[in-house]
Amino acid sequence: MSSDGNHSEHTPQTVLNMLLDTPSPTPHLSEIGMVAEVGDGIAIVVGLEQALSDELLQFSSGVQGIVLDLELGRLGVVLLGPSDGVTIGESVMRTHKVVSTAVGEALLGRVVSALGHPLDDKGPIRAKATRPVEAEAPKILDRSAITRPLATGIKVIDAAVPIGLGQRQLIIGDRQTGKTSVAVDAILNQKDTDAVCIYCAIGQRGDAVAKVIGALERGGMSKRTIVMAAGDEDAAGLAYVAPYAALTMGEYFSDQGRDVLVILDDLTHHAQSYRELSLLLRRPPGREAFPGDIFYIHARLLERAGQFRTGGSITVLPVVETQAENLSAYIPTNLISITDGQIYLSPRLVRKNQFPAVDLGVSVSRVGGKAQTKAFRSVAGNLRVTLSQFEELEDFARFGTRLDDATRARLTRGAAVRASLRQAERDPMPAVEQLTVLVAAMEGQFDGLSETDTMAVMEKLRRAASHELHDLAGRMGENAPLTDEDKDEMIALGRTARASVGGENGAKS
Repeated sequence: MSSDGNHSEHTPQTVLNMLLDTPSPTPHLSEIGMVAEVGDGIAIVVGLEQALSDELLQFSSGVQGIVLDLELGRLGVVLLGPSDGVTIGESVMRTHKVVSTAVGEALLGRVVSALGHPLDDKGPIRAKATRPVEAEAPKILDRSAITRPLATGIKVIDAAVPIGLGQRQLIIGDRQTGKTSVAVDAILNQKDTDAVCIYCAIGQRGDAVAKVIGALERGGMSKRTIVMAAGDEDAAGLAYVAPYAALTMGEYFSDQGRDVLVILDDLTHHAQSYRELSLLLRRPPGREAFPGDIFYIHARLLERAGQFRTGGSITVLPVVETQAENLSAYIPTNLISITDGQIYLSPRLVRKNQFPAVDLGVSVSRVGGKAQTKAFRSVAGNLRVTLSQFEELEDFARFGTRLDDATRARLTRGAAVRASLRQAERDPMPAVEQLTVLVAAMEGQFDGLSETDTMAVMEKLRRAASHELHDLAGRMGENAPLTDEDKDEMIALGRTARASVGGENGAKS
């Protein structure tokens, strides 16, 4: 009897009634498009009329892409991976998301791609969050004045072209003038601070990025630095996204009240990648074949830097490459007008073996002077005047003109001051050592010395300053002005250092 009852409970009619009474599943609507054309780093997609600008698309081959062009009946898509695997006719789906990258403490000490994927052999990155690579720049009321210095450890920059925390300072120059070296030294000098550093390599060779990673490891800064690499062998889309992703990673830390230093090396390659993508998407070319919005893509990027009311800051040092010292080219002039100053590295000084090859006649810092410490400010003005007068006289003296004693003395002093600004790479100097060397040079302690003797005197002077000027170093950290007694003590150290090298006997004006 019971078995008959169980059988009657599962009659076809009963099962049908049960199914009819079950809530129907919510319909899931998927938009699927198709690849109509494939180019080097781009694809033309049809069939996705509802797709949005900057939306992330997923190709069936596994590659992702960004919608860059919205046209009637077709989409221009920038690929974030190799275009070799994308074929005409394959399906493409909307993700209803924008491009995002991993952020957080887990990225520190790692080498990552623009999307936050690991490129080293240290295992997966367990990031706690992701953020869109594009973000609105902070509003004016969310910003505060730049008042704190960013010490680079490089004498000529900290004294004459100072950088403040939250500033955008361009590093510009021809190939092989030391632009990356200056940027890496600035990172290494943050070893005794709490700053987080991000080095973003755009279009750089793999061996060049490996050298930077090696320098950071030897300098003890690799654990507090994120290295992002979008190499010349990667898709142009990744090079385009990389600097925005770097700023997004930095914003995670600045929102917590921390100071962040971001190196964008370099924006010339970034602009060229964007030009390549735009031309392949058949956008109308403008000056130097760049698209019309090339200024905007860099302006919206660099506007995300600044000193914020949260207490955090993002300092950006973008690098740009010039050709044959042509500062009036399109991309350099764009970036000069966007940033708060530039450090120009001159090939003329490179040929004179002057490293770092900073040309103070062209370099300027428009807001960093307000953040510069009072001790450096008392020396910086005379430094610029002495060097500018020396360079004018140096050009004049080439004609073999007979010079009076005062002019020869000025030439000797200028040559000594310029020699004192020489500094080996990967050797950032504490502020008190920099100031001691500069004061000694301005007071004539290096006049008439050979290049070898000058370097020897500077080395002894640095050691003496680090041992004997602890009190001054502490006061400089509190932004105290340089007193006459401090200057006298520095001059005395310089005199002792020069005498120990034996320069007193051979020095002649």
